[in-house]
Amino acid sequence: MQYTKQAIDFSDQLSLLKQRGLIIDDEDKALRCLRSISYFRLTNYLVPMESDSDTHAFRPNSHLHTAIALYNFDRKLRSLVFTSIQDIEVALRTRIIHYFSLAHGPFWFMRNDLFINESIHQTCINNIASEVNRSKEEFISEYRRNYTSPEFPPAWKTLEVVSFGTLSKLFCNFKNVKVKKQVARDFNLPQYTYLESWIKCAVVLRNACAHHARIWNKRFPTMPTMPQRLPESWVSTNSFRPNKLYHQLCYLAYMEQSIVPNSDFTEALVKLVKDNPDIQTRSMGFPLGNWQDEPLWSTRC
Repeated sequence: MQYTKQAIDFSDQLSLLKQRGLIIDDEDKALRCLRSISYFRLTNYLVPMESDSDTHAFRPNSHLHTAIALYNFDRKLRSLVFTSIQDIEVALRTRIIHYFSLAHGPFWFMRNDLFINESIHQTCINNIASEVNRSKEEFISEYRRNYTSPEFPPAWKTLEVVSFGTLSKLFCNFKNVKVKKQVARDFNLPQYTYLESWIKCAVVLRNACAHHARIWNKRFPTMPTMPQRLPESWVSTNSFRPNKLYHQLCYLAYMEQSIVPNSDFTEALVKLVKDNPDIQTRSMGFPLGNWQDEPLWSTRC
């Protein structure tokens, strides 16, 4: 079937929503909203009010302001999550560089023999080359001015400019389990496999946040390992929807405990949810009951 639909003006988009039964309390405000948030971005937050997924007709008493409130909640949540992932990414980068370089020298990331899968490692090297060549950082330029070999600067310079995804692949593909355990212990994790699982998930979550994608009711393709017990404040893992956001928030909050001594991530998250009582936490995979009373959420770092 050939696609034949044409672009329509903002006012026509608004008319279409009204035809489908959506209540518009303030049309001027609604038009300003459509000019700032694309129609199809906003429809993500309208779907819960639909009575028919084929015709996109809305249930009675469905208001546009409900979707806008949900969009604003998701935007604040995304900002909070992205800030936490930044903390984790910087800390992970620092600890990988430190322990791996002490064990295997400044150019360990270039050595194919130190990695499990040669093909994955070569992909990482190709990505590193692209990222280093694109970098305008002075410490990269300084290396190029002063040295011709090796091709890349040492790890403490090179790995500061590679993507979180490349860093994650380097860690997970590394052969030396001993140094991986050292990094994991710095995050108060008893097994390095927990850290591997969590950073793979964090890369996906980070990319969603960076592209302003919906996260509040998203089903994530990669689900984090959820240990029953951990050394620091943690949660009960008996009642979960493992592909939803709550899992992701749990490992972020746990890792923050070893990074920022007075992190306000948990407090800010609890407050955001409390300030938006109309948002259904079950859509994000939160457990029933007083989830905020779990040690992870109730204990300040």
